[in-house]
Amino acid sequence: MSYRRRASPLHAARAAAGCAYCLSLLVAALVLSAPVALGAVVLAILGAGVAAGVGRELGRAARFATVLGLAVMLINALVVRDGLTVIARLGDLPVFGQTDVTLEATVAGAVLGMRAIALVLCGALYTAAVDPDQVLALFRRFSFHSALTATLATRMVPVLSRDARRLAEAQRCRPGPPPSRGRLVRAATSGVLDRALDVAAALEVRGYGAARRASGTGGSARPWSRHDLAFAASAVAITGLAVGGRLAGLERFSADPALHAPVGAGELAVAIGLVICALLPFADRRGIER
Repeated sequence: MSYRRRASPLHAARAAAGCAYCLSLLVAALVLSAPVALGAVVLAILGAGVAAGVGRELGRAARFATVLGLAVMLINALVVRDGLTVIARLGDLPVFGQTDVTLEATVAGAVLGMRAIALVLCGALYTAAVDPDQVLALFRRFSFHSALTATLATRMVPVLSRDARRLAEAQRCRPGPPPSRGRLVRAATSGVLDRALDVAAALEVRGYGAARRASGTGGSARPWSRHDLAFAASAVAITGLAVGGRLAGLERFSADPALHAPVGAGELAVAIGLVICALLPFADRRGIER
């Protein structure tokens, strides 16, 4: 997965607004614990991805995230002994010992798995919709070397992924059985230092090494557009809803010793507000080509 410029309000917004927007969704996923709230966060991220034209990328990330979430739920159900409602007695299992699966531990694991799904999707949305070059320009004012190192690290994954695909295509043209994934990974990562030098050289050609500190009259001096303001306001609103709902006790959830996840008018209002605040900036699609 890599960034590709698309005609969407999120792509038209500057990197600072896009980072703040994705960070607010990340904060909401970490702060909120109620299933209805986490479901709203996941729905908001998926809706934002579709509205930004990166639904296919988020779909691929969602498949991985779903497997990860199910694994978290299963492990939590097997390891945690809290809860009163036993739904399965598995007997004496190796490593785990006497295992009684409780409803409370299973639901708590599902909540943790849903949070993991939200975090993965949020990272995928950031990767696919926020321009990494603008992020580098944003952070080089504070720490040029750290920004350049982060850019190198994040660009190595798609570079090695493309190398692995080319190696797989070349191997399929040769007679004999196709290589295993392990062999492809070893072949692609064996030259990682050389590929890092290639990426660094490409960045230097593009001017990233021309100055140690960005000038004060660079691209960041341009006035904020309506898309910038919309996503910045959305980030503030999402963070305010998440933190305010947590402090007000509207998104309570506990699984020990019994399940407690009330769904009242306040909880539904926070969940609906999160989705609306996340998707509202996509309503204005004027000026998304630049």
